[in-house]
Amino acid sequence: MIELRRVQDLWRRCDVTARDLPFALLLTVLSLLPAFQGRGTQLGELPARPYDALAVVVIALECLPLTVRRRWPAAGLVLVSLGFALDQLFAYHALAGTALPIALISAGAHLERGRRVIVILLSAAYLPLMFALDRLGSHETPADIALFYLALVLAWGIGAWLRSTRAAEAERRRHVAEATRAAERTRIARELHDVVTHHVTAMVVQAEAARYLTAAPDRLDATLTAVTDTGRRAISDLRHLLDLLKADHDTDAGTPSAGDLHTLVEQTRRAGQPVTFTEEGEPAQPAGSAEFVAYRVVQEALTNALKYAHGSHTEVRVCYGEKEITVEVGTDGPGSRTRSPGGSGRGLAGLRDRVDALGGEFSAEQRAGGGFVVRARIPAGSPS
Repeated sequence: MIELRRVQDLWRRCDVTARDLPFALLLTVLSLLPAFQGRGTQLGELPARPYDALAVVVIALECLPLTVRRRWPAAGLVLVSLGFALDQLFAYHALAGTALPIALISAGAHLERGRRVIVILLSAAYLPLMFALDRLGSHETPADIALFYLALVLAWGIGAWLRSTRAAEAERRRHVAEATRAAERTRIARELHDVVTHHVTAMVVQAEAARYLTAAPDRLDATLTAVTDTGRRAISDLRHLLDLLKADHDTDAGTPSAGDLHTLVEQTRRAGQPVTFTEEGEPAQPAGSAEFVAYRVVQEALTNALKYAHGSHTEVRVCYGEKEITVEVGTDGPGSRTRSPGGSGRGLAGLRDRVDALGGEFSAEQRAGGGFVVRARIPAGSPS
């Protein structure tokens, strides 16, 4: 089996002319065998002529150009057509005449330039051939001439159909590749946004608070320690994200889940945001991507709380059901906006895309008395 695969791989790596040569040689040999003499295409009623040295040349001219039927389809078709014309004029009626429809199909499928010129030239040469055969006594009727021409047109049409099908498939694959690349870029941008924005926002808030703690060394030291820890966590998460881009990396290893929410909430508290965290129920087994999406929802909501409602009481509620996870994160009021980087709107849009992809529901809205609330219903058990 391994040897067969090696032979197949070697055959695929060969040039197309090398792969087309065996068929051309086989057709040549079969056409020269006595059992197949005079059993080819016959136009008119000219009696078959015995093979001679010229017959070998004519048969070779019909068959051997099939070697280049994909490399140089125009040249191959012209040579085969010339050989076919000589075959009919000398009345050899060789099996090699089957090379003409094969050459037509190949030219229709692989010829890129000069397609119209080739069709016009061959069509123009067809009538003189029929006239010459008639002078030799073939006595072809107009219906027979038209029928054979339509057969040749059909062979060309089959090749043209194969060409258009191949082009359509190539275009489809190009669109799929572009869509895949775009989706991958969107996924990477979304992950970078979720990871970087949260940590950087926390660091900015903590650094802002440190400016007012110079008179309280203990609190200043704790705040700077929190900044350092947040920076290290950011570096760790970025490294994990870069590892995910490796083809041989286990995508499930180290992926954040709902079980990491306690760490996320504690980090937000250390950034100066009062957070109440409530969990109900137990995660479904397996929860699939639902836990990961739930984590991202809480992470983005807490990031926005640090940005736009710093110091306002924030409540996080996560409820695990048998078939879904519900998340609700809200702030009591607007709080004080920090000097954190401005939002781009990608965070909430990315969350909506994540939740929608799992067939869930997502909403983010302002509260009447100030503040905001983010809600998500995420179906559990989805494939990761």
